[in-house]
Amino acid sequence: MNVLHRRSRLSALALLASLLAAPVLAQGVYRIVGPDGKVTYSDQPPPATAPARPLGGASSGASAGASTQLPYELRQVSSRYPVTLYTGRDCAPCNSGRNLLNARGIPYSEKTIETPQDSEALKRLSGETSLPFLTIGSQQIKGYSDTEWTQFLDAAGYPKQSTLPASYRRPAASPLVAVRPAEGAAATASGRSQPTQAPAPAEVPVSPPAQNPAGIRF
Repeated sequence: MNVLHRRSRLSALALLASLLAAPVLAQGVYRIVGPDGKVTYSDQPPPATAPARPLGGASSGASAGASTQLPYELRQVSSRYPVTLYTGRDCAPCNSGRNLLNARGIPYSEKTIETPQDSEALKRLSGETSLPFLTIGSQQIKGYSDTEWTQFLDAAGYPKQSTLPASYRRPAASPLVAVRPAEGAAATASGRSQPTQAPAPAEVPVSPPAQNPAGIRF
């Protein structure tokens, strides 16, 4: 009887241990990328400084809700090597470059060159004003070349085919130099006219007093 009682007690303890361990397993497994690029997996969340994402389990449902976010690998590449495209009006090579980036699903920001201030800023940035102009991280590419752009995007680690979610929306293009409306134009646009100032009174000559032979006026 003592042996049977002991076996029954051990079985109950084993069952209790398995039940306590189940919630831990349900938390999911984290994929951790170290500073040297080494990938490890753990059931414990990594420090805040280490990039990681949960794989499977209950945590995957939370990440699925953020459908507007970029995929993990694409987000990592774009943070290290952000892409900026500089374009202008009636620029056929600019359209070709834009189409290439869109086809590959490259997240990028677009800066338009339309004013003399934009051209001056572009010249300070690239040394000239030719368009299109592309930057991938610190790398600068002048002019459009399908082969050259593809090589640099591949070297940066961008995917060859689009992995963007269907809900992703590209940011609108913006001028390279922000335009600030003049104060007078802003007041006119708002329907308020500038107050007119009364003309200054005409200056009346003052005759110097007799004791001031130099004729100094105050």
